[in-house]
Amino acid sequence: MDTRTPVVVIAGFADGVRQLGSALFQPGTVLVRHDLTLLNEGAVTRTVTTVGMEQTSLLELAHGCVSCTLRRDLLPLLRILSDRSTVNRIVLLLDPMFEPLDVCAAIENVTVAGVSGRVDAPAGHDVRVTAIVTAVGAPTWLADATGDDVLADRPGVPEDDDRTLAQVTLAHAEHADALVLFGQPDPLDAAVLTAVLARLAPGAPRHWATGTAADTAFLAELPDCSERPRGFDPHASLLRGSPPLDSDADVCLVEFTADRPFHPERLHDAIDTLLDGVVTARGRIWLATQRDQVLWLESAGGGLRIGPAGLWLAAMTPEERQAESPTRRALADLHWHPQFGDRHSSLVVLSYRADPTDIDRALQWALVTDDELRQPNSWHRWPDPFGEWHEDPCAATESTALSPTREGEQPS
Repeated sequence: MDTRTPVVVIAGFADGVRQLGSALFQPGTVLVRHDLTLLNEGAVTRTVTTVGMEQTSLLELAHGCVSCTLRRDLLPLLRILSDRSTVNRIVLLLDPMFEPLDVCAAIENVTVAGVSGRVDAPAGHDVRVTAIVTAVGAPTWLADATGDDVLADRPGVPEDDDRTLAQVTLAHAEHADALVLFGQPDPLDAAVLTAVLARLAPGAPRHWATGTAADTAFLAELPDCSERPRGFDPHASLLRGSPPLDSDADVCLVEFTADRPFHPERLHDAIDTLLDGVVTARGRIWLATQRDQVLWLESAGGGLRIGPAGLWLAAMTPEERQAESPTRRALADLHWHPQFGDRHSSLVVLSYRADPTDIDRALQWALVTDDELRQPNSWHRWPDPFGEWHEDPCAATESTALSPTREGEQPS
């Protein structure tokens, strides 16, 4: 029996997060909330609520960042609370700046040292995340998820935070084990939102909040998802959870696969197709000029990034290849090419109003031609606007280097 203290993570729309916290509150439950509004001033407000007591503290964070909040306060606090006999469950009410997958990764992987009476270990030694529940502000969610607003332009967000609002909005929803929708948009917009969420977070039950006991009943029936894999795996299925593949309310998933590389300049020209009328696109890229490197492409609204995600199996030593997962090796063997090995491109595009035929046509055009495919020794001489990292929309130069990823974050 797993005796670790259960943790429920509530993310997303701020007002909805607080309402869900109230619906989950009962004897034995502790609500923990970090308000990052004062982060630019090097401070974070932490509120811990139990039955009969609410304690609010102002914490000073020298570096004023989300990672510091996790490392210095939240993770040690989880270990301390788990040791209390009166605590049966911890509910984390995340500030909208937190991405739930980052929090889960930190709980499992970041070592917490110096907790009295405890060995140095990650918080996951003492707690387990049983569910991620996302509060969706229905009237504005789709606009936020498809826009190009920069998060740093918002009050209270650090200037060096390079994420977009769309990126964070999508991150709140796509890894959810359950979605609770607040507010009532126009019926047509509600149909679009439902279609998008069904494909973005397939299998996650959806519930329209009513402010009644029905909300509490829905949350009480959440399944235990503590065994669900939550890490980033660029070689996992891009259709996780078996999403609907049909079109609904002008929303559909477009699958694209190719067993030949992209020409870097033509792919760069085709990128706009993945930004106009697209909610998100993601997948593996084989770029002719970067023969050994798996590239990961991911878009959110009006922004897109491409970055390295390890080596192709064909570029590894036998020892490195053997260390990879059996599933990855088995799938690669099914399509192994005598010259190019497991190299391929595979993308899934969640489109809204975009023409799937136009997306496929643009990506097909960006692949190397038959003549180019027969001259692999010339590929390395082609101009490469992507370099090691790429971000769109482009800056003044063709290639824009991304700032280093946050601790524990993979390229996205």
